[in-house]
Amino acid sequence: MTLALGIDIGTSGIRTAVLDESGTLVSSMREDHVPQDIDRIDSDLWWQAVKSCLKSQVKALKGTDHHPSCITRIAVDGTSGSMVLTDAQLQPISRALMYNSKGFDIEAKLIAKYAPKHHITQGANSALARAMRLTSETEVKADHLLHQADFIAAKLTCQAGLSDHNNALKTGYDPERGCWPDWIEDVIDPRVLPKVLAVGTPMENLDQGVAKEIGLTANTLVCAGTTDSIAAFLAAAPLEMGTAVTSLGSTLAVKMLSPYRIDDHEIGLYSHKLGDAWLVGGASNTGGAVLLEHFTPEQMIQLSAQIDPSISTGLDYYPLVKPGERFPINDPDLEPRIAPRPGNDAIFLQALLEGIAKIEAKCYREVEARTGVYPKMIFTAGGGARNNVWSQIRAQALRCAPLRAKYSEAAIGAAKVSRMGAVRQTGSSIRSLKA
Repeated sequence: MTLALGIDIGTSGIRTAVLDESGTLVSSMREDHVPQDIDRIDSDLWWQAVKSCLKSQVKALKGTDHHPSCITRIAVDGTSGSMVLTDAQLQPISRALMYNSKGFDIEAKLIAKYAPKHHITQGANSALARAMRLTSETEVKADHLLHQADFIAAKLTCQAGLSDHNNALKTGYDPERGCWPDWIEDVIDPRVLPKVLAVGTPMENLDQGVAKEIGLTANTLVCAGTTDSIAAFLAAAPLEMGTAVTSLGSTLAVKMLSPYRIDDHEIGLYSHKLGDAWLVGGASNTGGAVLLEHFTPEQMIQLSAQIDPSISTGLDYYPLVKPGERFPINDPDLEPRIAPRPGNDAIFLQALLEGIAKIEAKCYREVEARTGVYPKMIFTAGGGARNNVWSQIRAQALRCAPLRAKYSEAAIGAAKVSRMGAVRQTGSSIRSLKA
């Protein structure tokens, strides 16, 4: 039986997952990142953490009924927009910038001069602006701009210059036309930009030296990866049109598999290419972080037991930690609405849960308004999935009962990505893929 390995480069650490041919989790492992100065991220420490995690994963796998030599495919996911510049030998020649770095106003003005209005690269915290800053502050000429997942894949194969549709999207790549836009050469040297492949496409075999060091075989294929949020979608849901995933973490994110590409940056809605389909979605600033501003996890458990979800509070909240929203309303100045506050804490918590559920429902209605498709199944990932009362409140707002995902770890989705190319090579479409 062949195995697939997924590597997730998360914000706090590295996670790996090994799946068998049925998609069942065989083994997983985690390695924390070494703490770093946020302004001087050393991407080589990502690689050291990945190697350490892979060695532990190989050791753990030997304790199961499976052998590491059965791993035939690997894919990597990373945080969207995290990137570094390297030379031809894959040595970093710049600091790495993370997906949440911002303040690139000078670069944003130049992008606004050349890019179409409302293009996904617009803004002072865009991935393209980040890439421009790296090239401007690096004295040595760069050979490669690598997104986080690209960098790790390149280290695994000792081959650089490749990326995937999802990681390259916010840097400016057009997955529908299959090319970088003509105007991009006006803002960045196009020679550093990667060649972009479909998600799951086989790239190169593991480098022999790397394979020997971590305990895998050199004939293992490394495949084009994806972003962490899309990997989490793939972990949680079957690949069927109309299937959606809501992630209820510190923020709220929704994604739905659609046959149509829908981009509406005025409301923060955009699409990632996935096989012959599109993953349409966006992220709101509401979510669990708002709840934690007012209650501890223990208090939420106790108060939830006092809530009757069949009786609405009648309060119309828009819960946010601070002003500013991305989707389904794209307004950096949108004020939170969490007043009046009732004297009963259980009612207050219920009103917050109702407000977040209404925002989630509005997200899917905005998708429906542009695709004509409302989700036929909504899976839930993240910590909020464990709150049964919240699930009942959401079911009323969503017009369907949300399903709790069996898996939600991005590393599991990355392992599934590694098999997408193999399915595509057989002539099957994404519509026939099963989780």
